[in-house]
Amino acid sequence: MSIRKRKHFILWPLAVLAAAGAWWLWQGRGSPAQAAPAPEAARAGQNGVGGRDAPPGAGGQSGAGREVPVAALPVRKASVRVVQTGPGSVAPLGQVTVRARVDGQLVRVLFDEGQDVRAGALLAEIDPRPYRAQLAQVEGQAQRNRALLDNARLDLERYRTLLDQQSIARQLVDAQASLVRQYEGTVRADQGLVDQARLQLEFTRITAPISGRIGLRQVDAGNNISPSDSGGLAVITERDPISVVFALPENLLPQVAQRFEVGRRAGRPLPVEAWDRGGRRLLGRGELRSIDNQIDQATGTVRLKAVFANPDGGLFPNQFVNVHLLVETRDAAVVVPGAAVQRGNRGAFVYVVGEDRTVAVRPVSLGPVDGEDVVVEQGLEPGELVVVSGVDRLRAGARVALAEAAKPGNGDGPGGNGRGPAPGRS
Repeated sequence: MSIRKRKHFILWPLAVLAAAGAWWLWQGRGSPAQAAPAPEAARAGQNGVGGRDAPPGAGGQSGAGREVPVAALPVRKASVRVVQTGPGSVAPLGQVTVRARVDGQLVRVLFDEGQDVRAGALLAEIDPRPYRAQLAQVEGQAQRNRALLDNARLDLERYRTLLDQQSIARQLVDAQASLVRQYEGTVRADQGLVDQARLQLEFTRITAPISGRIGLRQVDAGNNISPSDSGGLAVITERDPISVVFALPENLLPQVAQRFEVGRRAGRPLPVEAWDRGGRRLLGRGELRSIDNQIDQATGTVRLKAVFANPDGGLFPNQFVNVHLLVETRDAAVVVPGAAVQRGNRGAFVYVVGEDRTVAVRPVSLGPVDGEDVVVEQGLEPGELVVVSGVDRLRAGARVALAEAAKPGNGDGPGGNGRGPAPGRS
């Protein structure tokens, strides 16, 4: 290769590099009109006026300055019902299996299944003829022995007269007196047999031992029945009044027992409500009648019995119910909605809204629950605002935007704090 061609080969790349550098310098310096917006954009970012769709903290409004929309309600005072609940079962106060008391053929059944009957009502009849015959037999025997007794007494009077005249020996008088006493014993035994036969005849008429509703018939007319029949004739259950037996944990026993004794001495028994299985329908209202005398070690519970008036039959024997026992009523208790209470590793707490619209975490000590209200034993004062909705987006110190009904100055709520009305109680 010639020297001229070699120089041309080396200078060509250098020319290309020089042209590229000149183009880069021209683009970097640019015109003043193109470079001016950069400081404005920087100032816009510093003032937090970023684009509408900018993510938090990236040219837009930061998360610390954003207001979280929440709903808040004031802490208030209210009367609270302290209610203990437990599962229960309806049990009749009286339940009797109607059985035959004598053997015989069932000739008549005089009740309808499911009928309400009163004590003493005739339900069925057993063939009475064998028992009438037996009664006639013992009555005849008793009549014969009474006649012998009357004759022996007359003879004893004659013997005593002859003895006074010294016409007979005293031994005959004593023997006749013994015979009279023997007949007297026989007549008394006969009277017992007569009474027994009359009772057996009376038992051929089967009557209701208690008032209540009779169940399904177990035996039809024409069958022979006896007292040893396992199923009996039918079952009668007393339905008005009726009882409910329920259980409560043993740790509640001291409180319930104390209130029960105080109420019984004052003539104010503890009220009890029976609700259906789903807890949606009230079946009846009654009163606590008794507490069992021992704790069930297997379940750690104690059984209690309540009595209910049941004129409409809303409570049915062996029905499962949910029992609500009103132990006491606390007046002027500090309450918050249950939705305001949160729970963490350190226990229960609420978010309290301050005057500057920032929230603070406040630990609370909780008491009993009454419907949607929770009693706060310690930690809150009436009139303070607590967050009830939107808590999942809160943390301590966050600014909030209150719902219109809970903003200060939108009406005079309970307690005169002007923070809006408290929720009504049903």
